[in-house]
Amino acid sequence: MKKLKTVIIVFFLIHTSFLIALPQFFDDTESELLIKNIISEMDDTDLLGQVMILGYYGLDPSDEILEWISTKRIGGVKIFGWNVSNLERLGKSITLMQKTASENPLGIPLFIATDQEGGWVRHIKGNTSITPGNLSIGATAMPVDAYKTGRYIGLELKTIGINMNFAPTVDIYTNPDADVIGPRSFSSDPVMTATLSTSFFEGQDSTAVISTAKHFPGHGSASGDSHGMLPEVNADFQTLWNRELLPYRFLIKRGVPAIMSGHISFPKITEDNIPASGSKYFLTDVLRKQLGFEGIIITDDMVMRGAKISTKGIEESCYNALNAGNDIIMISRSSSTYQIIWDYLYKKLQDDKDFKENITTSVRRILKTKFTYLKRDDAVSLYPDIDKITEDIPNSMGNDFFLDQAFRSVSILRGEKLPISIEDNSTVLLAGPYRVFLAEGKKQIASASTYYFPFIPEQESEKNFLADFKSEVQNYDRVIFCLANDFSLAMLKTLEDTNVKVTVISVLTPVLIQELSWINSAVAVYGTGYESFMAGFSAILGEYQPTGIVPVENMQNVGKN
Repeated sequence: MKKLKTVIIVFFLIHTSFLIALPQFFDDTESELLIKNIISEMDDTDLLGQVMILGYYGLDPSDEILEWISTKRIGGVKIFGWNVSNLERLGKSITLMQKTASENPLGIPLFIATDQEGGWVRHIKGNTSITPGNLSIGATAMPVDAYKTGRYIGLELKTIGINMNFAPTVDIYTNPDADVIGPRSFSSDPVMTATLSTSFFEGQDSTAVISTAKHFPGHGSASGDSHGMLPEVNADFQTLWNRELLPYRFLIKRGVPAIMSGHISFPKITEDNIPASGSKYFLTDVLRKQLGFEGIIITDDMVMRGAKISTKGIEESCYNALNAGNDIIMISRSSSTYQIIWDYLYKKLQDDKDFKENITTSVRRILKTKFTYLKRDDAVSLYPDIDKITEDIPNSMGNDFFLDQAFRSVSILRGEKLPISIEDNSTVLLAGPYRVFLAEGKKQIASASTYYFPFIPEQESEKNFLADFKSEVQNYDRVIFCLANDFSLAMLKTLEDTNVKVTVISVLTPVLIQELSWINSAVAVYGTGYESFMAGFSAILGEYQPTGIVPVENMQNVGKN
């Protein structure tokens, strides 16, 4: 009788847009009771499935991912850039996956997650807004900018049917060599980062998209990239508490629903090389007990090399990560890897009572989060309206805001020779690794020539680019150069002993210019969209006075010449 009652309730919810109908019938106590009843009806497959978020290859859901949704009842799907050609097609894919999930016995909807941080990291491309990025928000130091950025990103994701975003990034930009974070951070100041990331979360939360703060406990001091290695941060706990953990302390008090654990080790604190994503100390003792976090903890991608907790393979690393305190393991690829992990964890679930208890506790948190967000009156639709995707993306109000915010965030790095003046008979070369930079420059300086070079060239062609560029600039009076990364820095250095006048528009991180004491006219923009380049060119040409303050320690006074 009990099972029949639960099935009837869940069946009814499925056919009334599932959990969205809950507020009309259940209060919080009754929701907890329903969760308890649903868990009591879940078998080991249901339990294990809910703690997995998986990715798939291709522009449409693969047969494999649909089978995993159907037979393994996985809890969520991660959308990567390689899954997106156009947004309408993505909306149809999300509908197909959610409908497949609804046909399961308990019909629990999926987390549909992505990385749409703004700025540099934007997995859902197409017509979605290109924002100036987190570091540009730090340059204005205005919480309202963070709030609106989170809200407009959330509104676009919501229209597509994405109900979870792995953002905000709350890593603090304390190490200038931490280029894997760089402009993804809001600031090098912990209080500013905490304030702006909390505002971003509140803006995104207003759209019913589930925010996931990352990368706990903090990636901004690590010089390595956890995709290819296990970075180390040699900080003591008191430093960590006052610096990296401060944004989490703010966010947890404001009710952030999810946190992503990072693949970073802290040997000075733990006296081992286990990544925080597999550390019971960090996830259970610090995050749960000391910080009081009650939401869900999701691992960063477990195929990253930094995630390797065990020498025995990814399957044991996943087991250890779940035992350490993660509620969900995220795995980007591929189906053969999924099966290895599944077989290992399924056996553990049957043989290890403590592991099963941990998984059951995690599923309770997962279902509570799904109930909390998918029952809201303004919840993300499980089946997105394809016509609305075409009509509402990009968000028109968001476009206006991001253009305005890009202009307000431009920062002077070297102001001795700013603004520049382009004489009628002078020759100008625009050089950079972004075609949108060159196109925007041509709009504002019609007579200019352009020189494109790749962001990261093939290694064997690097010397050719360096020599060719140095030769080419001899034909011009002035070069306006886009400084973006280490290779563009190497290109720029070839101009030091030439007579050409050089003006720099720095994008992403502004720290690279510190190596170039001979540059006397430069501004920083932080995004790579046309809005940021429009603002940068307008600034160097004197069409307005930039007011942004570089939000990186020891650079705030760089432009005050």
